[in-house]
Amino acid sequence: MLGYFDLPWWGYALAALALTHITIVSVTIFLHRHQSHRALTLHPITSHFFRFWLWLTTGIVTREWVSIHRKHHVKCETPEDPHSPQVFGIREILLKGAEYYRAEAKNTETLESYGHGTPDDWIERKLYSGYPSLGIGLMMVIDLIAFGPIGLTIWAVQMIWIPLFAAGVVNGIGHFWGYRSFVTNDASRNIMPWGVLIGGEELHNNHHAFSASAKLSSRWWELDIGWMYIRLLAVLKLATVRRIAPRMRFTPAKSHCDLTTLQAIVIHRYEVQAKFAKSLLRTAVEEIRSLRRSQATPELRKAGARSAIKLWLQKGMGTLAGKEHAALSQALHSSKILQTIDSMRQELVAFGARSTVSREQLVQQLEDWCRRAEESGILALQQFSRQLRCYG
Repeated sequence: MLGYFDLPWWGYALAALALTHITIVSVTIFLHRHQSHRALTLHPITSHFFRFWLWLTTGIVTREWVSIHRKHHVKCETPEDPHSPQVFGIREILLKGAEYYRAEAKNTETLESYGHGTPDDWIERKLYSGYPSLGIGLMMVIDLIAFGPIGLTIWAVQMIWIPLFAAGVVNGIGHFWGYRSFVTNDASRNIMPWGVLIGGEELHNNHHAFSASAKLSSRWWELDIGWMYIRLLAVLKLATVRRIAPRMRFTPAKSHCDLTTLQAIVIHRYEVQAKFAKSLLRTAVEEIRSLRRSQATPELRKAGARSAIKLWLQKGMGTLAGKEHAALSQALHSSKILQTIDSMRQELVAFGARSTVSREQLVQQLEDWCRRAEESGILALQQFSRQLRCYG
């Protein structure tokens, strides 16, 4: 026996998966939800275990990771975003995400601006951040002693796990492909079914909608493995949840807007905007098809794809470019129905940003919005308005 553990081939595979799983759990719970967003507090024993394990398996310096992630949220999808595939391209981030991370980690301004509140004790300064490569080397020795020569392969898998799945998949695919439950002001997506491999981080759109939530799942069928571990730690008194995303409450008996309706729309603005886009998508698509049949307009035949219409309903005309923008602009000019949908969408989005009027005035404006929606003659808009009144 060359190593301490003599395992069949599948035993070594399970060992590698278990070791990398502990690493991704350390990233999602300690670095992401605890350190970056303060969504939960950790017992010192738990916190230090995660720090030690990340030092062994990744060499990540807490202050660097947290600073880069916080900057990503503040500068998301702009040239200052450290790793946006919308800016740098999906291929770049997917294949070279770790390189973008290392480059940003050298930016002292990023560390000073976004690294507050991270560990700064003796062991952090003298060991973890002072000698990050030492932990990686120690992990290699441990793997070789435990598993023999194949331990080197297990160690290699450990070394590529975070660069591949965190820096590549989450930062890349998580802002490029997947579904969106919330119309956030970025390109974040939920990607499935990667839960076992990346600990809940695949629910990236949910996270960008409620970044301070310790729980990343929002729909009944979404599985956040990181949240399962947090709940277990909480039962063991090793963690305390501080915040989770609020649930949208629905009261079928309500027929008028009130303050709770307004608060629900403001708090759940990303979800409300997503529901609006989903509710009006079919109506908008059918209206544009009708325009194509009744008008000999080449632009409308070439553009106006379903994805472009959906993007317009979610984020407005400003997010479209080229032929799609020209085609939909012409469609809006030609259709009273599309004009109504567009203006009502803009007004709905604005409710979350108005701060110069009283809450009573906002409630009255919301009630007026619903009245006009129900008098519009657009069935989907009428149904959405009646549902909107029941929020809160």
